[in-house]
Amino acid sequence: MTLNNGTATSHGPNAGAARKPGYARTLAATCCAVFVAQVANALPASLNGLFQEDLNTHGSQLTWITAALMIAVVCFEFTFGVLGDLFGRKKLITVGAGLIAAGSAVAAVAPSVQILWVGAALNGLGAGAMFPGSLTMLVSVTRNTRERAHAVALWSGFLSAGAALSPLLGGMFAKVGSWRGSFWVLVALAVVSMVLTLALTSESRSPEGRELDIPGQITFAIGLILVLYAAVEGPESGWATLPVILSFALGVCFLAAFVLVELGAKSPIFDITLFRNRAFTVSSIVAVIGMLAFLGACFATSMWLGPVQHQDPLRVAVPFLLLQGPAFVLIPAVSRLLHRVAPTWLLTSGFVLMTVGCLLCTRLNVTEPGLTAFIVPDLLIGVGFALCVSSVTAVALDSVPPQLAGMASATTNMLRDLGFVLGPVVVSAVALSNAARSFSSNLKGANLPADQLGAARGIAAEGGPMVVNSLPSGTLGSAAHGLALDALGSGFSSAFLICGIAAAVAAVLTAVGMLGIRRPHPSPVQSPAEPSAIEPGGAPEPAVK
Repeated sequence: MTLNNGTATSHGPNAGAARKPGYARTLAATCCAVFVAQVANALPASLNGLFQEDLNTHGSQLTWITAALMIAVVCFEFTFGVLGDLFGRKKLITVGAGLIAAGSAVAAVAPSVQILWVGAALNGLGAGAMFPGSLTMLVSVTRNTRERAHAVALWSGFLSAGAALSPLLGGMFAKVGSWRGSFWVLVALAVVSMVLTLALTSESRSPEGRELDIPGQITFAIGLILVLYAAVEGPESGWATLPVILSFALGVCFLAAFVLVELGAKSPIFDITLFRNRAFTVSSIVAVIGMLAFLGACFATSMWLGPVQHQDPLRVAVPFLLLQGPAFVLIPAVSRLLHRVAPTWLLTSGFVLMTVGCLLCTRLNVTEPGLTAFIVPDLLIGVGFALCVSSVTAVALDSVPPQLAGMASATTNMLRDLGFVLGPVVVSAVALSNAARSFSSNLKGANLPADQLGAARGIAAEGGPMVVNSLPSGTLGSAAHGLALDALGSGFSSAFLICGIAAAVAAVLTAVGMLGIRRPHPSPVQSPAEPSAIEPGGAPEPAVK
């Protein structure tokens, strides 16, 4: 989810009024909630290598850990917002924290990767509930624009901090014990969030005019899950296999049904009519493509350092401070820039920086374990993302009248999160497909003993070159380790290239697609927590995924 952190001042009659009762307590509880939710989102990033070693996973199985979490967020975030409005945000946050506690406990004791998927999905549901619930509750206790801007900036800062620190926390606890210990820490954090929410906050809800769009929710969730299943399984199972073809075809049918349902819905979760506006359409497209590039680059970095190079989890966490940290550190600077520079140009500049960073990553050497080569490209990607994450909302909301800002914010938010889901899926599909082809080609000309050659070929057929790359020395097939490592390096270099191309396309679409479009509507996100800028699900978009 994404949030513009623009600031604004208020000179109205309430500017000097006392804060509403419970403001400080609610601020503390909601900041804790969003921090926990984002830790749950980002925790697996530094642990993929350990998952691969301990649970004997192959490429697509690792992809599903991240995909299961993000799909749960995307599929149900609108509905969670409505549930909070109808039944209370305090209940929503508490239930969300409970889901994260349960999901993390499941992950901590998971005997197989399949059970780990269940834990990840529960964590995604919990985070999807806590994001809109916490921010809407916080906004409800602010008294004016200035106070709301300050509160939302703090809330967003804790969200960004969770994204930056989560891989480091995971790596640290995995270092001193097991990766399972990091999930037990998350259980404890979720329980703390539940206690603070129950003890410090009052119930908040606004049921007027709110109702669930059950047909839209069902068709969207089924369609998205089926299409993504085909995309994740295609590289290893084969794109022409019957399950992959059927999943893709049925998924497209359900998504088409979703569009038809939304066109006739009384209270749609996805307003199709907004796309009649060219500026909004362009901003929505670049939101998907640009965020695909960002999270795709993050996922590729995690896989490169973890399952491919088998580096220590603490070392895997270091690049994520550069990838996620700027979105937190640069909050004040980006807020000021949004007041002084057209959001379109900030968005274009951010995508250009991300393009350069991703292209520099294609020059990484898979046989070199040092982290120095990641500093410049990851910092460029992180700074680019910091510029994009707020600007894309501003561009979208500038294009619609103020009375449609809420739905526009919600729609842009969902599409952006869809980009976050697609990033790991696309990266995995590109990297693993290319790695499999490269390994098969290299194996044909390899001068290996017949038994090693046959074993490597059979193991790769079952689990891909990533499994061969992880074979213990001396076992059958392990002689092909170098070939597998080179193939994976080539595959993930291709994935970084795709991320760079995606970011470049987003930059061009933003710069060219917005030509000739005036700014008839001042952006509500200049006051990020104004009621007009709050999505129907209940909240503006948080800053980082």
